[in-house]
Amino acid sequence: MADAPLILTLRLDPGAFTRLDRLRRVHFPAERNFLGAHLTLFHALPGAMEEEIVANLTTLAAGTPPLPLTFDGLRGLGRGVAFTVDSPPLVRLRGLLASAWHRVLDAQDRQGYRPHVTVQNKVEPAIARALQAELQEDFTPWQGTGEGLLLWRYAGGPWKPIGEFTFTGSGKAAGT
Repeated sequence: MADAPLILTLRLDPGAFTRLDRLRRVHFPAERNFLGAHLTLFHALPGAMEEEIVANLTTLAAGTPPLPLTFDGLRGLGRGVAFTVDSPPLVRLRGLLASAWHRVLDAQDRQGYRPHVTVQNKVEPAIARALQAELQEDFTPWQGTGEGLLLWRYAGGPWKPIGEFTFTGSGKAAGT
């Protein structure tokens, strides 16, 4: 279990989380929905590096203020739908971590980063297209906040929480 991969997500403010999680509970297949709404930063960090990763995140969170997020659109995922997120400070913060951990990132985590929150996945493409069209009808961009980082251990279906790192810094975020 100690070698199981670690997953890093952004902790969303309560309003954004509630709004997105409600949609996820309605539209994500129940038999596959083990998690609440989340914005993933890294999908598979090495479990054996947990201590080093926790130390990195503790230091980073202490110097980082809450991050402004704009939920600015919808993206079709083929078999699902996600809300896209515009946040240059979040992208910079993730870039700092990717640079620090570059030697251990898998192919998925080395790809370009496009922040999003998935509210539907693993459905037939026609169902996904219908939901995207329905959500798009009255979509208006809205604001949220990234309040910290959540570290998880992948446990097959559900994820096991490892740590929470609240952003407590003041001033500008991650090089802004």
